[in-house]
Amino acid sequence: MEKSNAYLAEEKVGTLMRKYAVPCIISLLVAALYNIVDQIFIANADYLGSYGNAANTVVFPLTVIALAAAVMIGDGCCAFVSLSLGGGSVKDAEKSIGSSVVLSAICGVVICALYLLFQNGIVSMFGGTVNRETFECSKEYFFYITLGIPFYVFGQAMNPVIRSDGSPKFAMASTLAGAAANVVLDPIFIFVFKWGMMGAATATVAGQIITAALAVWYLAHTKTVKLSRTSFRLDLKITGKIIPLGICSFLSQISLVAAMAAINNMIRKYGALDPVFSQEQYAQIPMAVVGIVMKFFQIVISIVVGMAAGCIPIVGYNMGAGFKERVKKLFTMLLVCEAAVGAAALLVAELCPRQLIAIFGAANESAYYTEFAVKAFRIYLCMMIFACINKAAFIFLQAMGRAVASTLLSMVREIIFGVGFALLLPIYFGLDGVLYSMPVSDVLTFLISASVIISTYHKLSDRR
Repeated sequence: MEKSNAYLAEEKVGTLMRKYAVPCIISLLVAALYNIVDQIFIANADYLGSYGNAANTVVFPLTVIALAAAVMIGDGCCAFVSLSLGGGSVKDAEKSIGSSVVLSAICGVVICALYLLFQNGIVSMFGGTVNRETFECSKEYFFYITLGIPFYVFGQAMNPVIRSDGSPKFAMASTLAGAAANVVLDPIFIFVFKWGMMGAATATVAGQIITAALAVWYLAHTKTVKLSRTSFRLDLKITGKIIPLGICSFLSQISLVAAMAAINNMIRKYGALDPVFSQEQYAQIPMAVVGIVMKFFQIVISIVVGMAAGCIPIVGYNMGAGFKERVKKLFTMLLVCEAAVGAAALLVAELCPRQLIAIFGAANESAYYTEFAVKAFRIYLCMMIFACINKAAFIFLQAMGRAVASTLLSMVREIIFGVGFALLLPIYFGLDGVLYSMPVSDVLTFLISASVIISTYHKLSDRR
């Protein structure tokens, strides 16, 4: 007998938020740790050091492109399934999951093929030509990471789908299993076998295969919906409803890639004009450091997005059932929690930058490395509270079915502000302008988000 998701409209909102958000946070944190763990081990290998670190920064946006496709499918399906179950349409929920499985498999293979065909051009586009050593490390890491893209896309797409079926703990466990394998294999491949960038990438791909395999197992043992062989057909009508619900997640990731591409290239351009970083032996430092700062930001944002994305099934079900007051209460709770996370992260970034950079092999680098890293942490992340609230608002709107508003906000933040200021500010402030682009973008976005948050409260207070 099919299990009901009616408890989403009956249990206390705080209880539901903890039940769904905590596993989602852990899942996203673990997913983020794939790249971060690679960078930590790479940075502490004396035969790779900051060259390998910079290469990791170059390739990171390219994994985000794959993630963008995955979350578009997975988050869109998750929202659609929740809305369908809330409205009593179990058949539509089943069709959406089957279509998402097929679509994620197709996307993974296509992205992998494109990456392999245009490898050198892509690596160059994302700043890999800062010097010869960085370019070689980037190509090696990129090639082996690319081989795992189909597994990565499938595993990440199925994670929110599994949550929407009422199994957030399994979604968390499947991601955790893959990441654990990566943590175990990284030091073996890098320090014992001396495989360098290939070793870091191979460990990551092995973990992604484990996560994807567990997702396949779950699809054969779903709880709320019952999948059959006929479910796994690409239903274009259903797909046309899934994509708009997931487009905000896609654009927030893909626009982040555009911002990272702009930042990496501005670092390469204006680093070459800096009296210190224009020297060949130090040229890779700014790119390596900004990559590390971004990794810390990614950890924080994983918590923020995890909290908000964990609420998607709850919001979708209650909106579908017409319980706006519960949705309003959840929105308030979410915003308070996100602001608290931002405040805690801000304190760590401002007070402990030397301790953070030490994790990434600062002891093996020059004094210029640490000096630039301290400045980067303190400037780049100084408006973390606003960044966290902005991200929560984007995702909550998406869960409510307000895809257009969510998408526009995300595009303004990442493309107009994120890319625009990354290109503009270095003209006036040089390399430091790259660092200023983040806080300026977050403050201006918050001014817009505040009005949208207020209008959302009015909408949820309307009893019609």
